[in-house]
Amino acid sequence: MNKFHSTRSTTDSLTSKQAIRKGIADDGGLFVTDELGERLVPIDDLAGRSYQQIAYDVLSVLLDDFTEEELKACITKAYGPQWSDERITPVKPLGQDWVMELFHGPTSAFKDVALQILPRFMARTTPADGDPDEKIMIVTATSGDTGKAALAGFADAEGTGITVFYPQGRVSRVQELQMTTQQGSNVNVCAVEGNFDDAQSTVKKIFGDRDLAARLEKDAHVALSSANSINVGRLVPQVVYYFSAYAQLLEQQAVNVGDPVDFVVPTGNFGDVLAGYYAKMLGLPVRQLVVASDRNNVLFDFLTTGTYNRKRPFYETISPSMDILISSNLERMLYYMSEKDPRLTAYLMNDLAEWGAFEVPPELLAQIRRLFATGWADEDQVRRMIAECFSEHGYVLDPHTACGYFVMQQMPADPGVPRVLLSTASPYKFPRVVNEALGLKHDGTDFECMDELSEKTGTEIPPMLRSLETADVRFRDCVEISDMGHYVEQCADRL
Repeated sequence: MNKFHSTRSTTDSLTSKQAIRKGIADDGGLFVTDELGERLVPIDDLAGRSYQQIAYDVLSVLLDDFTEEELKACITKAYGPQWSDERITPVKPLGQDWVMELFHGPTSAFKDVALQILPRFMARTTPADGDPDEKIMIVTATSGDTGKAALAGFADAEGTGITVFYPQGRVSRVQELQMTTQQGSNVNVCAVEGNFDDAQSTVKKIFGDRDLAARLEKDAHVALSSANSINVGRLVPQVVYYFSAYAQLLEQQAVNVGDPVDFVVPTGNFGDVLAGYYAKMLGLPVRQLVVASDRNNVLFDFLTTGTYNRKRPFYETISPSMDILISSNLERMLYYMSEKDPRLTAYLMNDLAEWGAFEVPPELLAQIRRLFATGWADEDQVRRMIAECFSEHGYVLDPHTACGYFVMQQMPADPGVPRVLLSTASPYKFPRVVNEALGLKHDGTDFECMDELSEKTGTEIPPMLRSLETADVRFRDCVEISDMGHYVEQCADRL
């Protein structure tokens, strides 16, 4: 059975249920299992399998303490009629390349894939200390999409509450309305004065605050957990869509069983691309994972120089969900790539916390670069890609996917290796930016921009986004970074 421990030490030995409930290790590390890759997911019969069947194949290997019945119940509920495409993550041709659309879930972003199933996993975990009254408070920081997807997944889920923090004025208007209009008796949404990295770092500190944890347990019977991709239960469902992409390429006869594929992944927090690494470890023939960044190109610099330095200008760009300087999930990749060396991982993370930077040994960088390629796009390039992709292929990109599209265009194509671009969000979440890039009217409200985009491109507005115009705003709270812990305590008291 898979045993989970911190990336920074091997003292823990938790089941996947315990790791999911806990969220983050006591020493601040992320949960990993040394058994990853010992059991493979067979690929010779992938073609023709439904998303739900593939999800079972993958998740039963990664989360092997869930029973078959539990996993199948979670999968059925998570990937049902709330998706607008029965393939869940359909793969479509894009010129000579392919695009995998990850935005057909209830909040029109790729985070739905994991956040529709995480609450169902969580409901099947049990309190570590056997307290039957214990509730879980999910606390999460969002750069735009995680927040709404987590709120939608956890709203009114039994035995849980959720508190989401987002950076004031640094998410799109549509993203903000998606969160602040969320229904549910157990949900809380709060803006913070600061950027995403400030909020994410503070959430990690809240998880590490022993005094706060003791007070919450004693006064409210509440334990904290995470819905960010630092939670292993958020990460592993994303592995499934890499296998689903391969299944669809087999069906379209773009590959034969065993042929390699490249994936181009727009990412800020490194979770989406790390899931591709897990897929490779499980036997998927991934040749290369291409990390696409925006102007906040901290990952590009790391993957080209071996130095990770977060002490740099922070840019607010038109791809706000990628405006991140601390890529949390990189830690898991460093652990596995360093041949599972928790001391080296702890040392690097300590340098990052203390000095704002770390440098990996040259042989480790060489190994990382054999699998991970990289590139980045500035805002003019993003706008140009949105326009070019529509004029050449009639396909509308959101600004995050456009970063990936730009990087893909820069790469030399290998006719024998298909490239799949991961499309992370619906363009209708960023209608103003998309309209401006396409030369359409973009000076009205976001909803007028949506209507214009739909009319001029012949594409459909996701109903859930269009209906936000008339939804009631429930949450208007805004706190300083220093008050986030206190806010969590207030929310826990109400649970």
